[in-house]
Amino acid sequence: MSVQQYDRIGEAFEGFKSLPLMRYGEVPSFLGMVGDVTGKSVLDLACGTGFYSREFKRRGATDVFGVDISAEMIAAARELEQREPLGVRYEVGDVARLRRLDRRFDIALGVQCLNYAEDIAAMERMCRNIHRSLVPGGEFFVLAQKPDYRFDCASLETYGFRCEPTGEESETGPRVRVTALLDPQPISIVSTAPRREVYESCLRASGFSAVEWVPLQVSEAGIRAFGEEFWADVLAHPPLEMLRCRA
Repeated sequence: MSVQQYDRIGEAFEGFKSLPLMRYGEVPSFLGMVGDVTGKSVLDLACGTGFYSREFKRRGATDVFGVDISAEMIAAARELEQREPLGVRYEVGDVARLRRLDRRFDIALGVQCLNYAEDIAAMERMCRNIHRSLVPGGEFFVLAQKPDYRFDCASLETYGFRCEPTGEESETGPRVRVTALLDPQPISIVSTAPRREVYESCLRASGFSAVEWVPLQVSEAGIRAFGEEFWADVLAHPPLEMLRCRA
């Protein structure tokens, strides 16, 4: 499911990061949670077109390796690397079947990654492969649909997105359709919103510890641009949440 969806999007996926929720919520929140990467190696799983791969390389990471199941996404990431060479490496790969890499990394990123697991067994395989790819004590940072989101942010479209349940349920949680309201053509993607206990049990079963949920925040730049009142609804009913854990 995810391969076909993302193969159709290609470089248009970069436009997601320009929408208010991404630009002033997701991106600064995720960068802030990961923190200083100077001198560290970064494994970016489900890297898409390499937005975070490039950003962490610019921020001082020594070695950045991006992996995505979509060949079109990786082609777009490599094209962007050619335009602005940063030394980021990319490879087509399925996190649930991730090959043994030639090194272990200090940091792994999973932005909208684990929520594509077909079932609990697949999520456990993904988590084990990620754990195996980290140095002892390495950190894994996740961003995904908030596990218990109730689709109750009435003004979500104001922030650039539409989020609705499909009515289907998988072993890990409900299916969700997220539409990025891009101009001129909105883009919809269907994934799963795994339950909180599914994330936690799969991570711990794979050897991760210190699992900590981290709420989404809005940057000061976002408050300056739109005012505090503009963000009140999405902060009261955030559709996204992050977590961090340690190998």
